[in-house]
Amino acid sequence: MTALRVAALAIAACIAAMSPARAQDATTLKKDMVGQWELSTTERSKTCVVTLKGDAAGHGFKLELEPACRTALPFTKDIVAWSVKGLDIVRLQDATGEAVIDFTEVEAGIFEGLRQGEGVYILQDLAAARSMAKSMDQMIGDWAMVRGNGQPVCGLTLTNTEAGPDNFQVFLKPKCDPAIAQFNPTQWRLERGQIILMSKAGETWQFEADDNAQWRRVPDTADPLIMLRQ
Repeated sequence: MTALRVAALAIAACIAAMSPARAQDATTLKKDMVGQWELSTTERSKTCVVTLKGDAAGHGFKLELEPACRTALPFTKDIVAWSVKGLDIVRLQDATGEAVIDFTEVEAGIFEGLRQGEGVYILQDLAAARSMAKSMDQMIGDWAMVRGNGQPVCGLTLTNTEAGPDNFQVFLKPKCDPAIAQFNPTQWRLERGQIILMSKAGETWQFEADDNAQWRRVPDTADPLIMLRQ
């Protein structure tokens, strides 16, 4: 699983990971699933809210889909109930009990499901998903790269323009340090609490938030590279 499969996905994974791990038995899973969830594409370009209930309904349990679901994710028009199959499969099902989509837990509180011919979808706790969206929004905009001594070496802009699965476009500003200009990142994403910059050649630079509310390239060096929000 790539990181922003939670839509992409990184901050939400960190938040969800703070929750106790679920015991993998059907009874516990049924209890833990009751509540509000976000159903989305991997990069979260299309989302809808699903409320799973504990009341019996035909071949499973009741659920509610927000009205916008049918437009955002057309396959949801067939979903009328949910159930747990086996030990760890969360099924969103049609009126006959057949699967519209099956999900399995890939990280604490994050479930992944595949629809043939369409792709992968994510089901995750609604509060965690919204926290991720807020964190992503805070990343969008202009940044400065500086050395450890505070000397500016480059400016760049992180955007929310999709650039392939889980990734978004990034643009360097003119007059960057030669090493950064040579790296020339064109895409970025959030992954497990890190800002990942990626070049066309597939090279990656990772930045982690430090105690001073700035992002330092890792692994750290004697001459660190730091990203500062502008």
